[in-house]
Amino acid sequence: MDSVVAKYNVTPVDLEICAQSDIVILAVPVQAIEQVAKAIAGYVKPGALVLDVASVKVKPAEALARTLPDHVDIVCTHPLFGPQSAGAGISNMKISVCNIRGDRHTAVIDFLRRDLQLDVMETTPDQHDKDLAYVQGLTHLIGKILLDMNLDGIRQTTKSFDLVMEGVRYLRNDSDQLFKAIERENPYVPEVHRRFFDKAQALEKMLAAPDEKDLV
Repeated sequence: MDSVVAKYNVTPVDLEICAQSDIVILAVPVQAIEQVAKAIAGYVKPGALVLDVASVKVKPAEALARTLPDHVDIVCTHPLFGPQSAGAGISNMKISVCNIRGDRHTAVIDFLRRDLQLDVMETTPDQHDKDLAYVQGLTHLIGKILLDMNLDGIRQTTKSFDLVMEGVRYLRNDSDQLFKAIERENPYVPEVHRRFFDKAQALEKMLAAPDEKDLV
């Protein structure tokens, strides 16, 4: 922690002081958002703007709206990139923005587009989680399996294999906590899992069954 503070010139403060800022960004795991929101609810000042940056939106949006006082605006965001994919810079990278309460989202969107040059995707928590159930819930599941299979030593590869493994490598440094948040906290992921495993099982049965011409 001390090295992070030194590197970025961060000044640690008590939660009470931090929560009284004009803009409060909750950069915490999805699983901790409601707990943190409850902890700051008594300190956030009227007119403050509270944002989150979690990979899931339905549960955080509901928790923030339910827990925080009515006198603060709430905007939920999800940067659709990470340290690996944004290694060359974040210009033109995508970010999802969901307005939950108030009208400050227009200023947030303007800042993201003008100052950070991000591609802003305005959406709802529900639609975000429906899309990300496939975009992250499915791809991170497949990526986790391929990473655990340890395929890096293969030299005789095709272009399609290389492209798949390039995507998988973006997930290499993701924490188990992030993986579990993506797979467990999005309400639409279980259905995506079911469809995927059903298709995999159907394909397995098809490959195990002899072709009709082999029976003649």
